Amino acid sequence: MLRQNGVLFANLYGIGQRLPVQSPCTYYLNCPGELALPSLKSDFSNAQNSLDYKQSDMRFVLSMTFPDLSKPDEILPQITLLDKEYPGMFRWMGEVNLVKQALFNNGHKAVPGGAIAAWRPFMEELQKRNIPIAIHSDLGNDREPKKYIPLMDEVLRRYPGNRIIWMHLGLSKELTMVNPREHIQLLESYLRRYPNLSYDISWRVLYDQMFKDPAKRDLYVAFINRWPSRFIPGTDFVAAAGKTEQVYREELIVTSSILAHVNNEAYRRIALGQNYFELAGLDAVAPPVCLK
Repeated sequence: MLRQNGVLFANLYGIGQRLPVQSPCTYYLNCPGELALPSLKSDFSNAQNSLDYKQSDMRFVLSMTFPDLSKPDEILPQITLLDKEYPGMFRWMGEVNLVKQALFNNGHKAVPGGAIAAWRPFMEELQKRNIPIAIHSDLGNDREPKKYIPLMDEVLRRYPGNRIIWMHLGLSKELTMVNPREHIQLLESYLRRYPNLSYDISWRVLYDQMFKDPAKRDLYVAFINRWPSRFIPGTDFVAAAGKTEQVYREELIVTSSILAHVNNEAYRRIALGQNYFELAGLDAVAPPVCLK
């Protein structure tokens, strides 16, 4: 699917939460009450598949998606286990959940603010290895639009030296009534304060709620143009057995659509991958954009 659509570089995120092995459910949202809990299983599968089916014309970055951020004492030992079984193969962490309301019916809860201080050992290890961490952290919901902002405030305050990617601009299906100017003002305030913070613009929720409307989209385009080195793209596509290449192609088109409107510098750094190469520590260089 990636090759057929011209994608040469990609992060291999596992699904950090797994349903019980005895569960007949294939999608957690269809099965409220079924636990979907953090697990190493997908990371092991991705690592082994990347060895068994090597691709010479594409480059993949393996990501550790197992961490349960509410149980930070378990994270370093599991990193050690991955190191032992697949040495040097994992160069990214995430998508990990600080708060993901979509999983609330499946056993997930927002990470307690008090647990964030105990992240220090594994965050120091990530910083030492120059490994970015991509965090899903909902801003809030339609009843309380700013409910969970203090959680990310605490993460950024405590770990300014870590390279952190805030996934999906903090948006979610639970937060549909967002003033784009206020949203951008909030996001921009973090970029000013935290030089190691980047945003991810993956997931079609951003298009459906913001970028589809030209008036809203133009505000985000101007925002991206002001900070071209602080965004990375992506589809957030889940490679489930029932999803066809046509589904992938549609997701790619939708999630990339805003990049047709940004300036040349932002296009080179985001669409052509320069920001991603720098975050992932790859030796690739995005080509220049021709003036004509």
